[in-house]
Amino acid sequence: MKQENHNIEDIIRIFDDCFAIEYNTRLKRGSDYPIYLPAFLNEGGIKSERSYNVIFFAHGYYSSALHEIAHWLVAGEERRKLEDFGYWYEPDGRSAERQREFERAEVKPQAIEWVLATAAGFRYFASADNLSGNPGDNSAFKLAVYDQVKVYAERGYLPKRAETLRKALCRFYGTSDMINLNQFDIDRI
Repeated sequence: MKQENHNIEDIIRIFDDCFAIEYNTRLKRGSDYPIYLPAFLNEGGIKSERSYNVIFFAHGYYSSALHEIAHWLVAGEERRKLEDFGYWYEPDGRSAERQREFERAEVKPQAIEWVLATAAGFRYFASADNLSGNPGDNSAFKLAVYDQVKVYAERGYLPKRAETLRKALCRFYGTSDMINLNQFDIDRI
Protein backbone atom coordinates (compact mmCIF):
# COMPACT_ATOMS: atom_id res chain seq x y z
CA MET A 1 0.00 0.00 0.00
CA LYS A 2 1.44 3.34 -1.04
CA GLN A 3 1.01 5.77 1.85
CA GLU A 4 2.20 8.74 -0.20
CA ASN A 5 -0.97 8.63 -2.32
CA HIS A 6 -3.09 9.70 0.62
CA ASN A 7 -3.57 13.44 0.53
CA ILE A 8 -5.12 14.85 3.67
CA GLU A 9 -7.31 17.19 1.63
CA ASP A 10 -8.90 14.14 -0.01
CA ILE A 11 -10.05 12.57 3.27
CA ILE A 12 -11.37 15.95 4.44
CA ARG A 13 -13.36 16.39 1.22
CA ILE A 14 -14.65 12.79 1.24
CA PHE A 15 -15.76 13.07 4.88
CA ASP A 16 -17.37 16.47 4.40
CA ASP A 17 -19.18 15.28 1.25
CA CYS A 18 -20.64 12.40 3.28
CA PHE A 19 -21.53 14.18 6.51
CA ALA A 20 -21.36 18.00 6.41
CA ILE A 21 -25.00 18.45 5.43
CA GLU A 22 -26.89 15.59 7.07
CA TYR A 23 -24.86 15.56 10.32
CA ASN A 24 -23.59 19.18 10.34
CA THR A 25 -20.10 17.79 10.99
CA ARG A 26 -16.80 18.66 9.35
CA LEU A 27 -13.29 17.28 9.47
CA LYS A 28 -10.41 19.73 10.08
CA ARG A 29 -6.67 19.53 10.41
CA GLY A 30 -5.72 20.21 14.03
CA SER A 31 -2.45 20.75 15.83
CA ASP A 32 -0.94 18.78 18.70
CA TYR A 33 -3.88 16.69 19.82
CA PRO A 34 -7.18 15.61 18.32
CA ILE A 35 -10.53 16.69 19.68
CA TYR A 36 -14.21 16.58 18.76
CA LEU A 37 -16.22 19.72 19.46
CA PRO A 38 -19.99 19.98 19.05
CA ALA A 39 -21.44 23.09 17.39
CA PHE A 40 -21.22 26.28 19.43
CA LEU A 41 -18.66 24.84 21.85
CA ASN A 42 -14.91 25.28 22.13
CA GLU A 43 -12.57 23.28 24.35
CA GLY A 44 -13.73 23.23 27.94
CA GLY A 45 -17.36 23.75 26.99
CA ILE A 46 -16.93 27.48 26.28
CA LYS A 47 -19.56 28.87 23.91
CA SER A 48 -18.33 29.65 20.40
CA GLU A 49 -19.69 31.08 17.15
CA ARG A 50 -18.98 27.89 15.16
CA SER A 51 -22.35 26.55 13.96
CA TYR A 52 -21.14 23.07 12.99
CA ASN A 53 -19.64 20.07 14.79
CA VAL A 54 -15.96 19.54 14.08
CA ILE A 55 -13.49 16.69 14.30
CA PHE A 56 -9.93 18.01 14.63
CA PHE A 57 -7.26 15.42 13.88
CA ALA A 58 -3.62 15.71 14.94
CA HIS A 59 -0.82 17.26 12.87
CA GLY A 60 -2.49 16.68 9.52
CA TYR A 61 -1.79 12.94 9.67
CA TYR A 62 -4.01 10.75 7.52
CA SER A 63 -3.94 8.00 10.15
CA SER A 64 -5.08 10.47 12.84
CA ALA A 65 -7.96 11.57 10.60
CA LEU A 66 -9.10 7.96 10.17
CA HIS A 67 -8.80 7.29 13.89
CA GLU A 68 -10.79 10.36 14.96
CA ILE A 69 -13.41 9.72 12.29
CA ALA A 70 -13.82 6.18 13.65
CA HIS A 71 -14.55 7.57 17.12
CA TRP A 72 -17.18 9.87 15.64
CA LEU A 73 -18.70 6.96 13.73
CA VAL A 74 -19.00 4.89 16.91
CA ALA A 75 -20.49 7.74 18.97
CA GLY A 76 -24.27 7.79 19.20
CA GLU A 77 -26.45 10.88 18.81
CA GLU A 78 -26.27 11.90 22.48
CA ARG A 79 -22.48 11.45 22.71
CA ARG A 80 -22.05 13.60 19.59
CA LYS A 81 -23.49 16.49 21.62
CA LEU A 82 -20.57 16.29 24.08
CA GLU A 83 -16.99 17.52 23.83
CA ASP A 84 -14.85 14.52 22.86
CA PHE A 85 -18.05 12.45 23.08
CA GLY A 86 -17.92 12.70 26.88
CA TYR A 87 -15.20 10.06 27.12
CA TRP A 88 -12.43 10.18 29.68
CA TYR A 89 -8.92 10.36 28.39
CA GLU A 90 -5.85 9.70 30.43
CA PRO A 91 -2.67 10.81 28.66
CA ASP A 92 0.49 8.80 28.04
CA GLY A 93 1.99 7.09 31.04
CA ARG A 94 -1.07 5.02 31.94
CA SER A 95 -0.71 2.10 34.34
CA ALA A 96 -1.17 -1.42 32.96
CA GLU A 97 -4.69 -1.52 34.46
CA ARG A 98 -5.69 1.83 32.93
CA GLN A 99 -4.13 0.75 29.63
CA ARG A 100 -6.36 -2.37 29.50
CA GLU A 101 -9.39 -0.15 30.26
CA PHE A 102 -8.32 2.19 27.43
CA GLU A 103 -7.97 -0.76 25.05
CA ARG A 104 -11.47 -2.07 25.85
CA ALA A 105 -12.90 1.32 24.84
CA GLU A 106 -10.83 1.33 21.64
CA VAL A 107 -11.84 -2.03 20.12
CA LYS A 108 -14.80 -0.86 18.00
CA PRO A 109 -13.26 2.45 16.90
CA GLN A 110 -10.03 0.75 15.88
CA ALA A 111 -11.87 -2.05 14.08
CA ILE A 112 -13.78 0.54 12.08
CA GLU A 113 -10.54 2.47 11.51
CA TRP A 114 -8.92 -0.69 10.12
CA VAL A 115 -11.84 -1.32 7.75
CA LEU A 116 -11.76 2.32 6.59
CA ALA A 117 -7.98 2.24 6.15
CA THR A 118 -8.34 -0.90 4.03
CA ALA A 119 -11.04 0.79 1.94
CA ALA A 120 -8.61 3.66 1.37
CA GLY A 121 -5.68 1.34 0.58
CA PHE A 122 -3.90 2.72 3.66
CA ARG A 123 -1.85 0.72 6.18
CA TYR A 124 -3.48 0.39 9.60
CA PHE A 125 -1.51 -0.03 12.82
CA ALA A 126 -3.21 -0.79 16.13
CA SER A 127 -2.64 2.15 18.47
CA ALA A 128 -1.86 1.62 22.15
CA ASP A 129 -1.61 5.43 22.50
CA ASN A 130 0.66 5.13 25.52
CA LEU A 131 3.99 6.31 24.17
CA SER A 132 5.57 7.43 27.43
CA GLY A 133 4.10 4.57 29.45
CA ASN A 134 4.52 0.85 29.10
CA PRO A 135 1.57 -0.46 27.07
CA GLY A 136 2.51 -4.01 28.03
CA ASP A 137 1.49 -6.95 25.91
CA ASN A 138 -1.16 -5.68 23.53
CA SER A 139 -1.69 -8.96 21.65
CA ALA A 140 -5.10 -9.47 23.34
CA PHE A 141 -6.10 -5.97 22.20
CA LYS A 142 -5.04 -6.67 18.62
CA LEU A 143 -6.98 -9.93 18.68
CA ALA A 144 -10.08 -8.14 20.00
CA VAL A 145 -9.83 -5.58 17.18
CA TYR A 146 -9.41 -8.38 14.65
CA ASP A 147 -12.40 -10.25 16.10
CA GLN A 148 -14.53 -7.11 15.72
CA VAL A 149 -13.38 -6.74 12.11
CA LYS A 150 -14.37 -10.39 11.63
CA VAL A 151 -17.91 -9.54 12.82
CA TYR A 152 -18.12 -6.76 10.23
CA ALA A 153 -16.70 -9.02 7.49
CA GLU A 154 -19.17 -11.81 8.28
CA ARG A 155 -22.03 -9.31 8.25
CA GLY A 156 -20.67 -7.72 5.06
CA TYR A 157 -21.13 -4.11 6.12
CA LEU A 158 -20.49 -1.58 8.88
CA PRO A 159 -23.00 0.51 10.86
CA LYS A 160 -24.80 3.06 8.63
CA ARG A 161 -22.53 6.12 8.86
CA ALA A 162 -19.36 4.02 8.79
CA GLU A 163 -20.65 2.13 5.76
CA THR A 164 -21.41 5.40 3.96
CA LEU A 165 -17.81 6.52 4.43
CA ARG A 166 -16.35 3.10 3.63
CA LYS A 167 -18.15 3.02 0.29
CA ALA A 168 -17.05 6.59 -0.51
CA LEU A 169 -13.43 5.65 0.23
CA CYS A 170 -13.71 2.54 -1.94
CA ARG A 171 -15.02 4.63 -4.85
CA PHE A 172 -12.35 7.30 -4.46
CA TYR A 173 -9.39 4.93 -4.07
CA GLY A 174 -10.66 2.24 -6.45
CA THR A 175 -10.61 -0.53 -3.85
CA SER A 176 -12.99 -3.46 -3.46
CA ASP A 177 -16.36 -2.45 -2.10
CA MET A 178 -16.67 -5.79 -0.28
CA ILE A 179 -15.43 -6.37 3.27
CA ASN A 180 -13.50 -9.61 2.97
CA LEU A 181 -11.69 -11.09 5.96
CA ASN A 182 -8.79 -12.02 3.66
CA GLN A 183 -8.00 -8.27 3.47
CA PHE A 184 -7.10 -8.22 7.17
CA ASP A 185 -3.91 -9.77 8.55
CA ILE A 186 -3.57 -9.64 12.33
CA ASP A 187 0.19 -10.18 12.03
CA ARG A 188 0.58 -6.86 10.21
CA ILE A 189 -1.06 -4.59 12.77
